[in-house]
Amino acid sequence: MRKKFRSKKYKKHHIWITFIVLFILCFFLYEWILGFFLNIQLASNNEEFILELLKDSNHHLLYEKSNQNIANQFLKVISNIDMKKPVSILETVFGYELDNSSIVNMELQDEEEILENPSEYIQDPNPTEVQEPLVYIYNSHQLEGYNATNFEDYNITPNVLMASYLLKEKLNKAGIPTIVETSNISDFLALNNWDYSQSYQASKFFATDVLNQYPSIRLVIDLHRDSIPKSSSTTEIDGKKYAKILFVVGLDHENYQANLNLANQISSLISKKYPTLTRGVMTKGGQGVNGIYNQDLSPYSILIECGGNENTIDEVMNTMEALSMVIQEYLR
Repeated sequence: MRKKFRSKKYKKHHIWITFIVLFILCFFLYEWILGFFLNIQLASNNEEFILELLKDSNHHLLYEKSNQNIANQFLKVISNIDMKKPVSILETVFGYELDNSSIVNMELQDEEEILENPSEYIQDPNPTEVQEPLVYIYNSHQLEGYNATNFEDYNITPNVLMASYLLKEKLNKAGIPTIVETSNISDFLALNNWDYSQSYQASKFFATDVLNQYPSIRLVIDLHRDSIPKSSSTTEIDGKKYAKILFVVGLDHENYQANLNLANQISSLISKKYPTLTRGVMTKGGQGVNGIYNQDLSPYSILIECGGNENTIDEVMNTMEALSMVIQEYLR
């Protein structure tokens, strides 16, 4: 029986088609696996939780940057194919030319706009609904930021809102239902033509609504950041660095004593478990200060200053873990 004759041209064409099909299959498998891991919302530890916070607030900049991996770089070197740009397959294999100058310019412009506008309002990566929360955390000054070391490449400033989500995550994992105020205080101020000094007035609007909606709440925390030097805002316990805590109680309302007792109680519990972590309780009242801090809304309300502007998010994270342990003891 005679063998079929196949020209070299036919064989070469057949090889190219096989290569293209295999490459497309590998590309989609790669994208599916990558997408699966990058879209997992549950964080197994603190570091992953922080990355989720940053990812959601910065248009996936962190993961886009990490996507420049060895496999993709190797493929670009040997074949001029970029796995992140499928059109490069057509350009390399079939010689198809795409005038992508407008696309490139658009992409660069979008990236520049993202980098020029630092992340100010960070979203909760795990916004679970809670039916009967015991703890409510909000930030009258949501944009009070911490040291941005390790985040310079992404133009990110960790802030007190991020710290609130870290504390919420710790408490929820411990079985204490906790919610964080997600409304944007800055936008609310702008909407009402209020200035920064009226932040407590703005946050009171949201806090009042939450307390009316959830009578189960047994602890209300307004989480802030102080502006003291790092030498005063940081402590080391068992080789671990923490951002120190200060409790502030307003005296300019008739039921302040309940808030003062609460602050003293929690500060005392912290001192027993974590010596040097708390800076104690500061009372404020009279002319020239707020003197209330929305603590007239509930006898279970406290204001906490966590660390200073020079503290890193790692130090704040350690403090949130310690604070969650103390809150568990207080509530139980």
